[in-house]
Amino acid sequence: MEEHKRRTRWDPNVIGVKLMIDVGSAAMATVLVAPIVTVIDRAVAERVSSRMSFLASLRNSLTRLILRPHTFLFARPTRIMMLLYGSTYLTANTIDTMSSTAQDQPASTTTTGFLKFGAVSLVNLSLALYKDSQFTKMFGIISPRALPPASYALLALRDSITIFASFNLPPKLAPLLPQSVEDHVSRLTVAQFITPALAQTVNTPLHLLGLDLYNRSNTMSIRDRLRKLRLDWLVAGLARMCRVLPAFGIGVVVNNNLRASMMGNLDQPHPISIKNKFRV
Repeated sequence: MEEHKRRTRWDPNVIGVKLMIDVGSAAMATVLVAPIVTVIDRAVAERVSSRMSFLASLRNSLTRLILRPHTFLFARPTRIMMLLYGSTYLTANTIDTMSSTAQDQPASTTTTGFLKFGAVSLVNLSLALYKDSQFTKMFGIISPRALPPASYALLALRDSITIFASFNLPPKLAPLLPQSVEDHVSRLTVAQFITPALAQTVNTPLHLLGLDLYNRSNTMSIRDRLRKLRLDWLVAGLARMCRVLPAFGIGVVVNNNLRASMMGNLDQPHPISIKNKFRV
């Protein structure tokens, strides 16, 4: 009996359906959040480079998104952003699926361990650094060149903090929130919005300094860099909080809820044949 259960658990049809759900959930969440995150990231890059004010950049991008959505959605910056967040959500989903299958847990189970943090961080860091290097080159004020190692290090640290705050901390924080929160919304949902946003208070200086090292000569003094960081911190910090809410707040909540809802069908005691139901 136990052997039959194990074979059923690892049946290619069952695994195939789970992975289809993982892909679908990640794709829908990505399409929802990528355009607005692209708008904000471009505005921050153009503000830091002094190429354009934050509000002017927002206005230009939003006008294009509303009036010519096809040109905005298929433009290179948006495609890069979709690759970044689609891959991040899908990696988290796949780790959850493989872990729950291996441990014989419900298909809708999510994990919070080091494996998930490591895998999601590796994918997100690689693509986020690529995204940042491309955005800095596209929207900076100097001729495109390679990001200096110090910029890569600062941006990598920034993204590691964001990933930990987005995928590992919320399940740990949720039980600590007042039970009364459940009368209105899930405590996990509240935690999913709180932790990534708060992480930006630490991440924003890392982000600004990393971009400044690229945009301005290496001969600039530390005092001058800190002065510019101080001038940009409030606007950039608020922008990054607004940016992280769709990317790691709304996006993760939508991805997790869609996945949990569809995976819940597989957790029913007497499900219809997987092969017939989903036509795998």
